[in-house]
Amino acid sequence: MAGIGFELRKLLKKDSLLGLVQAYAYAGVIGSGPWVLSIVGMLLIGFLSASVVVPPILITQFQVSVTWLIASSLIVTGVVQLAFTRYISDRLFEKRDDIVLSSLNGLLLAVISVCGALGMLLAFVAFPGYDLAYRVLMLAAFVLLCGIWIVTILLSGLKRYKQILMMYALGYGLTVVAALLARPWGLNGLMFGFVLGHLVLFVGMWVIVAAGYPSSESLSFGFFDKKTRYPSLMIIGVLYNLGVWMDKFVFWLYPPTSESIIGPLRASVIYDLPVFMAYLCILPGMAVFLVRIETDFVEYYDAFFEAVRTGGSLEYIEDMRDEMVYSVRQGLAEIAKIQGLALIVAIVLGPAALEALGISSLYLPLFYIQTLGASLQVGFLALLNIFFYLDRRRLILGLTALFCVANLGFTVLTLKLGAIYYGYGYAAAVLLALVCGLYFLDKRLGRLEYETFMLQ
Repeated sequence: MAGIGFELRKLLKKDSLLGLVQAYAYAGVIGSGPWVLSIVGMLLIGFLSASVVVPPILITQFQVSVTWLIASSLIVTGVVQLAFTRYISDRLFEKRDDIVLSSLNGLLLAVISVCGALGMLLAFVAFPGYDLAYRVLMLAAFVLLCGIWIVTILLSGLKRYKQILMMYALGYGLTVVAALLARPWGLNGLMFGFVLGHLVLFVGMWVIVAAGYPSSESLSFGFFDKKTRYPSLMIIGVLYNLGVWMDKFVFWLYPPTSESIIGPLRASVIYDLPVFMAYLCILPGMAVFLVRIETDFVEYYDAFFEAVRTGGSLEYIEDMRDEMVYSVRQGLAEIAKIQGLALIVAIVLGPAALEALGISSLYLPLFYIQTLGASLQVGFLALLNIFFYLDRRRLILGLTALFCVANLGFTVLTLKLGAIYYGYGYAAAVLLALVCGLYFLDKRLGRLEYETFMLQ
């Protein structure tokens, strides 16, 4: 697989401060660009529509509708995201590149059919009496998002980060422009812009796959074979996405901390704004994560397992193992340092940022704890990624289940304790999962050679 690692290593080989800055900036934009574009795009639509869309509640209805669409589509497609990536990875290892596109088409057909039926049911049952155009646009957006997550996770697995970033920039750029042009039509106009931009995003990413992996077959359903479905990865995909959104759902569905916005969809003014701002603060940590995983760790990981497969000397295997362990420790340490610095910057600049956005300073404590929790989540994501490389699916399943259940339990507990503890449930859940992950990582790396040879 062609990876971003080659370009990062090229920048790092300059052995200069400029090369180092370029590498981290490149990794930050490539790794975090898509979700930053999505957050900024939605906020930009709301900000620029304030004087045109009347009444203003329609803007809130649009943003809440989009948030629920993104959350639900991620959770629903989580059941196939990781499992499909592993399936394609195995086929590429077998040199069966021609099956990538047909397998993608087969999965998309199944996902669009199931999600389309589910979305239609919800559109006409959960929103009785609402405008037909709104319900149709919601259905179209839900189906498109489900397809987008499938193609995005495939391109991420294929390390096509630059193409993903370019398509997200085009898609969300068009979303903003189309939504702004359609503002006179209110909520339906904004939703139309969202659907149009995401249609272009979906088609564009599918074309990238089709151009890179042409296939003689139109459809292939080999992924659905019992031997290649990887049930553990299916459960992990659902649990991780559900865990990430669990605290938001609790605040949205708890009447004292939320309000009804449109139909059954609710939002929490208290909780949502600090969460969005906090996630923008983890870009530096994501950059470090991508640089360290795609350069040092992957290089020594490949060398270690290549030596195992080809009968390398024990001394060389142990050396590569030591280098791999060192790269893991260095990467996690750098993530901790950079996110610690980002947290300090958030504390210093937080009051001014909230004032500039017209947000009450009462949100500051929640913003701080959410930034801490999001920073810890970067470390947790790095751990999961390392365990995926080591193919420790049962361990990942346990950690994601712990994260999901803990986020639910701790968040409910904080609601009972009072407003001063809001946000601590999410941070505590990530911290617990991270500490447990570090413990198991230390144990696994300590006996890596033994477990590797025993599994051969």
